[in-house]
Amino acid sequence: MSGRASKMFRRGTRPMPRTHPADVAEGLEHADGLDGAIRSISSTINRILGPGPAKDVLHGVPAGHPAHPPLTDVPIGCWMSVAILDLLPGTDRAAQTLVAAGLAGAVPTVLTGWADWSALHREQQRVGLVHASTVGAATVLYAASLVARRQGRRGVGRMLGYAGLTALLTGGYLGGHLAFRQAAGANHADQVAHLTSLGWHDLCPADELPDGWPVHRRLGYISLFVMREGDEIHVLADRCAHLGGPLHQGRIVADQNEDTCVVCPWHGSTFRVSDGAVVHGPATGRQPSFETRVIEDGTLQVRAVP
Repeated sequence: MSGRASKMFRRGTRPMPRTHPADVAEGLEHADGLDGAIRSISSTINRILGPGPAKDVLHGVPAGHPAHPPLTDVPIGCWMSVAILDLLPGTDRAAQTLVAAGLAGAVPTVLTGWADWSALHREQQRVGLVHASTVGAATVLYAASLVARRQGRRGVGRMLGYAGLTALLTGGYLGGHLAFRQAAGANHADQVAHLTSLGWHDLCPADELPDGWPVHRRLGYISLFVMREGDEIHVLADRCAHLGGPLHQGRIVADQNEDTCVVCPWHGSTFRVSDGAVVHGPATGRQPSFETRVIEDGTLQVRAVP
């Protein structure tokens, strides 16, 4: 081949596309072959837990923050520390202690993770199932590593530990994809403080609101849940804090204190309509609420509660 032809050939050759890890994670979002397993596992979790205090604790409702993310720090921190100790002499006992501590910390981490996973959208559940599988594999490998270390087979224990670390980092990457690319666990309610100006805003004529039935109204960019109970009118941000479900399409129920609540139609998060407080998860953050008043001409005005 002549030099000119070779140069033309090189110019016309396109480089092979590189696969980015995010592309692989995004591909998992469309892996509908996982849906059968997802349906089976979700139904089992929901049957075992069901709505109530136990599930609320696993979601993190009492803390006002998802419980799963901070719990992951325990096994990740312990097991990454083991990887460093295994490079140093005379650290066998400390490494064993940290492997065991990581295994103990994995128990509540797994329980809270499965509870949150059961209340996600299908695309998130697909990624989450692979995330759980890789982290589960890491846990099994570290358990085997601990057994080998206690039997005096330090080399095998180290090898299993580094294999576990590889699986753990893979699972951690997918967990990051869930949190930061798919916004699982993030607050999806409209940030009313940034989207509304200070002061009172006209919303609608108060006499057009049905009594005891929620309706949807808009205030600029914000969708609102509006419900009249006799002389009182309650207004919340309509997008559920959990995953953005439309609260105005939800069921109206009473909690144990006979306070009126709305149940999100997507995943069952329950909020008190008077102030947006969380009664039941999976949501953990308060639903933004508004003060209301009716002026002389019958117009309902609203003002965001800071």
